[in-house]
Formats: sequence, C-alpha cells, structure tokens
Amino acid sequence: MKLPSLYFPHTRQFMNSSVSASKLLFFLKWLGIVMLIISLMSPVKDEPYELEPRDGYEIVLILDASQSMKAQGFDVVNPQLSRFDVVKDIVGKFIKARQNDNIGLVVFGAYSFIASPLTYDANILNKILSQLYIGMAGKYTALHTSLAQGVNLLKMSESKSKVAILLTDGYSTPNIDKIPLEVALEMAIKEDIKVYPIGIGMPHEYNRAVLLNIAEKTGGKAFGAASAMELEEVYAMIDKLEKSKIQAQTFSYIKYYYKYPLLLSLLCLMGYIYLRNKRGRA
Repeated sequence: MKLPSLYFPHTRQFMNSSVSASKLLFFLKWLGIVMLIISLMSPVKDEPYELEPRDGYEIVLILDASQSMKAQGFDVVNPQLSRFDVVKDIVGKFIKARQNDNIGLVVFGAYSFIASPLTYDANILNKILSQLYIGMAGKYTALHTSLAQGVNLLKMSESKSKVAILLTDGYSTPNIDKIPLEVALEMAIKEDIKVYPIGIGMPHEYNRAVLLNIAEKTGGKAFGAASAMELEEVYAMIDKLEKSKIQAQTFSYIKYYYKYPLLLSLLCLMGYIYLRNKRGRA
C-alpha cells in the first residue's frame, strides 16, 4: 500500500534561510565577544608633545599676608586700600609683564605655604593671587620660614636663573619663625637662588638689616618702598633682569579608544539577542 506523501515546495528556500540566519547569529555573537575583549584590553594612543623652551627666569614670589598688611594709606591715590590690596595689584601687573617666566607663589604669615607651583599661565596665577587675603596664613610673620619655602619650590628646577622676590612689611616674629635665618640662607646659596627682598612701609617698620643681609649673601639686591608708586618702581627695576634659557618640557597625552569596540560589542550582542528571540530560540 502506498503511503500518502506531503509535498513542501519551498523547503529548499526555508533551509537556505535557516542556514543564513545561523551564520549571522554566529557572526554577531563572536564579533561581539571579540570586540568586548579588545575593549577590555583598553587600546590607547600616546601622543607626546613638548613645550617650547622660553627665554626667561624661574621666579618665586613670596608675599607677606600677616595682620600688619591691613594698614591703609600706602597708596596716596586710593588711601582706603590696604597694603595687601596694593601689593596684589602691583604683583599682578608684574606677572603679566613676565610672559616668558615660570612663576610660583608662596604666601606667609605665622606659617608659609605654596599658593601656586611654578607655571607659565599668568591668568591662572593672577586668579589665585586675587583670592589671597590677609591672615590666611596667620597674623604673625615667619619671614625666614617663608624664604626656605620659596627655596624648596625652586629646588627641583634645572634653570640656571632662579630668583626669589621676598616682600614683607614687618619683622620676623620670635618663637613663630621656626627656621633660623642662617639655615634659610644656606638653602638659597646651595641652590644658587638670587633673592630680592623688598620692605614696604616706613623704614622702621621692617628689618632693613636682615633684608640687606639676605640680598648680600644670595647675590640679590634689597629694596625699600614707602608708597605704592615706589613699589611699582621696584618691580620695574626687577623686571629688567637678564633672561636665560629654560629647558623644554615633554609631556604625554594619552587618548583612550576602548569605547569604540565596546559600543560595537554592545550593538552586536543586542542584535544577536534580538534575532534569537525572533526565531523563537531560548
């Protein structure tokens, strides 16, 4: 007896479609896995770049922010301004004028701290300068400690021209200034740092003998300024310092590319899951 048979006219097309879909699923699955592995390897591109060497000094500005800097009348044009306000304005102009210099900032009172490391960015430095205020480092005067702090800031520099400009309006406070003057001077001499001390206010208000000693021992020059106009003249004189070569600095910029294979892996795996569900597979 001949059994009845069923005829499927499109079986060949169905099988081809099934094979094709399986290949696509296989491709999506393994492409997603491979891209995920590549993403986990975190491919990067290292792009070195070099700052152009500049002709200039490496300078640390050491500013007195003790309580005595509140005194007014230093600027005859604007007598209501405190000494510290006037100093910040004049120092800000000095920073802008020294475009080729690498400048750092130290602030002191009863203790000293680095307000800014050495930088060529005059805008950032002036922004930091504008945020300084009287008493932020205490109300007393740690003059010798501040000089040592300035030396430490310049210590790692390879420049042949290192300068510290130390500005104060008072005497060192006994028992507050922890570092002896001789030690601070030895540090500056060892690092070949030329110090330009500036005393502001009337001559009896700051220790002129100490400032002269600092300048003499380090090869700098001491100044006195009884008014804002005189202080501007002092910074103009210091601005005439000779220029010297500063070594170029090399940096690396690393760009990460892991996100691209990660995105492709995610799309492949989403496509794989979608097609499997569409075909009714678990």
